[in-house]
Amino acid sequence: MQVILKEDVKKLGKKGEIVEVQEGYGRNFLIPKGLAAVATKENMNVAKQKQGAKEHADKKAEDEAKLMAAQLEKVSVTIKAKAGEGGKFFGKITAKDVADALKERNIDVDKKKISLPNVDALGEYEAVIKVHPKITSRIKVIVEED
Repeated sequence: MQVILKEDVKKLGKKGEIVEVQEGYGRNFLIPKGLAAVATKENMNVAKQKQGAKEHADKKAEDEAKLMAAQLEKVSVTIKAKAGEGGKFFGKITAKDVADALKERNIDVDKKKISLPNVDALGEYEAVIKVHPKITSRIKVIVEED
């Protein structure tokens, strides 16, 4: 029996996929729980249209992410920190500090998407920003004495 999944089902498939299942599993579990629908011609056409629209939206989002990544490559951020002897400073520079510095330049990036090496002294560092699940960008972070 072929069914169209309405939601992700572990070890079976993702939402929108057309999968072959045992008759009893489909009729007694998947369909009554609302996890799948019978794969009629009408339902299959609707599923294929939705899948095509989803692929188009994913492609568009990826193209926008590539554009944003290219723009971010040109950006460098300067963060001021109070330093003690030897250029070491108290505390740490975190992803939140980088996100705040980017926000001052009208670039909105979630701090969870910023990966920063251990910054514990003055100098230049490179932060990696995950713009899209497949696309990353690097920016230069300059830490100066306040």
